Amino acid sequence: MSSLRSDLTTSSRVYPEPSYMDDDLFDRLPDSLLLLVFNKIGDVKALGRCCVVSRRFHSLVPQVENVVVRVDCVISDDESSPSSASSSSSSDKSRTPFSALFRLVLGGIVKPLQALGQFLGPTRRSTNGSHSALAVDDPDSSAADSSSFDQSGVTHHSPTQVLKNFNEIRFLRIELPSGELGIDDGVLLKWRADFGSTLDNCVILGASSVIHPGPTKISDVQDNGSDGFCANTNGVVSDDNGSIPDSFYTNGGLKLRVVWTISSLIAASARHYLLQPIISEHKTLDSLVLTDADGQGVLYMNRDQLEELRVKPLSASSASKRTLVPALNMRLWYAPHLELPDGVVLKGATLVAIRPSEQSATSKKEVSSDLSWVSTAFEEPYGTAAKMLIKRRTYCLEMNSF
Repeated sequence: MSSLRSDLTTSSRVYPEPSYMDDDLFDRLPDSLLLLVFNKIGDVKALGRCCVVSRRFHSLVPQVENVVVRVDCVISDDESSPSSASSSSSSDKSRTPFSALFRLVLGGIVKPLQALGQFLGPTRRSTNGSHSALAVDDPDSSAADSSSFDQSGVTHHSPTQVLKNFNEIRFLRIELPSGELGIDDGVLLKWRADFGSTLDNCVILGASSVIHPGPTKISDVQDNGSDGFCANTNGVVSDDNGSIPDSFYTNGGLKLRVVWTISSLIAASARHYLLQPIISEHKTLDSLVLTDADGQGVLYMNRDQLEELRVKPLSASSASKRTLVPALNMRLWYAPHLELPDGVVLKGATLVAIRPSEQSATSKKEVSSDLSWVSTAFEEPYGTAAKMLIKRRTYCLEMNSF
């Protein structure tokens, strides 16, 4: 009987759980799986927060291949000074139609060089201790001291500083808070540029106004600068044979397109120039995209173009911090009224395809027969607009280097 009681006691004894249950199961995930998750996250600020979670995360985050940097703001010393505010208010009072035209022509050219220098330039301190030219907010300033991503203790960083601790970036996307070119409400202006050590190609799509489908009649919508065409009450263009009307040359329509073209090229070349430190430091890059939250302009560089820039130094403009734009051949298509399949109407639609003039006869022949790089430059619905425009009459132009 005593032996039976001892057996019951032994069989009912409670044993502790295996020791592996005390381990963090998250630690059992392989590094390759964690890197897959980090690459899906992409956003550099979110990765900064992940970096301070644990030592393991801190060692894995620099190995991420897909990184997105969203530039939050531009902090300028001039904007924060009272004198600049007062001068700004006084200048607003003195604005005239002529000054508005001056801002239209020169503002779109000068502003990209100033703004982009602040967006992507290195950190600097002003005499009063404030920061200027800083764009990316620190994801967690309280944890900055424990992370190598912010050893200086400042709140903002340039993209160059933010990316310096990433060792294996392959796909990099930088997004500015807005486009550099100031345009009126309702005006459409989009561009895409591909660069190597210099401009490879650029496509610009513009329209004096965009009318979205809805109860508003086309005749009731105010056009931002008529290009000299007539439309009846149904929005059907009269006498449109694919040619540019004479009034386009006399009422400022052509001049406005020239301003759009030059401003877009300067904005693209300024972005390209300021990417040099990032490109030279990150030799693993396969693709680099510099865009803006407005979707106004996109600069693309693939692996071959990135390597070309590393091997062949770019030619900088002597007048400003931007890449020199070479002599160009341009092809222009124009439609006074372009209705897209989804009902969107572009008034004064203009498409400009740009390539450097220095090309062999063979490449020129290929370019003339293959316009896929033009028709695929933009996302919908503007990709469809480009495909429709290249079927119209083509006008050829040339532009000197600047």
